[in-house]
Amino acid sequence: MAMQSVNKEMIDSCLGLSSELARLSVKHIWVDYDKEADVLYLSFRRPQRAKKTVEMDDDVLIRTDDDKIVGITILNASSR
Repeated sequence: MAMQSVNKEMIDSCLGLSSELARLSVKHIWVDYDKEADVLYLSFRRPQRAKKTVEMDDDVLIRTDDDKIVGITILNASSR
């Protein structure tokens, strides 16, 4: 019974996220989460090959290749 509620919670979270991700103007999204470091990595192409990283004020790193965003790194992801 507990496993079913965990699965339902995970499914509901993914469904809520899916509509937001679908609005992005990217063809593919790869998601990796490092639970120990609490860091979420979103990559919009593989390999990412970013040339520059821009640090935002709110623990977000924007990875770019010239004028294209190729990835976003979110620090302290579980507290967002």
